[in-house]
Amino acid sequence: MKTVIQTEGLPIKTWTLNIEEGALEQAKHLAMHPYGRFHVVLLPDVHEGFGMPIGAVFATQDVVVPNAVGVDIGCGMCAVQSNLHKDKVSKQMLQSWVDKIYQRIPVGFKHHKTKQTLPDYLSEPAGPITEREWKEIPYQLGTLGGGNHFIEIQYDEEGFIWIMLHSGSRNIGKETAEYYNNLAKNLNSKLKHPIPPSWNLFALPIESKEGQDYLKEMQYCQDFARENRFHMMNQIMEIIGDSTGCRFNPIINIHHNYASLEKHFGQNVWVHRKGAILADKETIGIIPGSQGTPSFIVQGEGNPQSFKSSSHGAGRKISRHQAIKHLDLETIKKRLDREGILHAIKKQKDLDEAPDCYKDIHVVIEEQKDLVKVLHTLKPLAVIKG
Repeated sequence: MKTVIQTEGLPIKTWTLNIEEGALEQAKHLAMHPYGRFHVVLLPDVHEGFGMPIGAVFATQDVVVPNAVGVDIGCGMCAVQSNLHKDKVSKQMLQSWVDKIYQRIPVGFKHHKTKQTLPDYLSEPAGPITEREWKEIPYQLGTLGGGNHFIEIQYDEEGFIWIMLHSGSRNIGKETAEYYNNLAKNLNSKLKHPIPPSWNLFALPIESKEGQDYLKEMQYCQDFARENRFHMMNQIMEIIGDSTGCRFNPIINIHHNYASLEKHFGQNVWVHRKGAILADKETIGIIPGSQGTPSFIVQGEGNPQSFKSSSHGAGRKISRHQAIKHLDLETIKKRLDREGILHAIKKQKDLDEAPDCYKDIHVVIEEQKDLVKVLHTLKPLAVIKG
């Protein structure tokens, strides 16, 4: 931990001194939240979000806060190691994998043209939003999305090929988050909860119908997001396996936008992780860098002061708009080309996901060495994005 910021409410425990003003202001709102417990956690990748910073952890009692989970419920990472060595992978072979991945996995706003088969446990709606979106859900399974979602082909310190991907619950997560945040806003007004509307941290009582409905649909979104990642990962493993005959280890999976009932400091509380992953001693996690920088497979240290959590990535340092306006396209393309990476930066608008948009991942890992230990360092060979 770097420092503790004392407030009129809960203390804010931070693992970085690099906190932008907007994120710090949001953290102070969390510290004053009437349902907050113990302290607020800010991780090294912290940056301003909507209501609650991204890269933060917040514990509550008796309520759940939709905006402390975020709009991409269940968003997370998958990674898998192969027994294929990078020395056996030619540039031509790598390009063919990229081409086939784009052919088989819809990216950006695209969905599948035919229904995909949902697993049995996701075969019924969990509430009003999944019911409303039901016809579209089978077409969204196995789709990447846009923004900071990606697929990467990487290699570790021994040269073995890995696949990593970052994706979430697609449109159902967004629709669920917005619907229940609006419900919470209306309910808080009726119940006269002492939560200023400008904070955008409206709460749903756990025992209310609205709270129970949110928990059910949040869980559905988490489960869908995991199956979405597995669906894509299986496609990619098939593409690479068919062309090389390589074998794969079990898939590592972890999500970073959710709330769960956990015991901390002797009390049962609802831990909201927004842009944060579980990092208890049993957990193998994934902390990606950015396009052109390393990513890390980690194991949690179980630090109670972070509610057994760590960062979910590098964290943005400049906005998408600033990146597109101010970064130099040719400079960044040449740098990635020199490093031998098949990257996804082709046009000016792609600069919103340039490496320069993100904090230094090496600093982020160093700042949280009491939260996680590094098991593998993965370097990128090819990047697929929407």
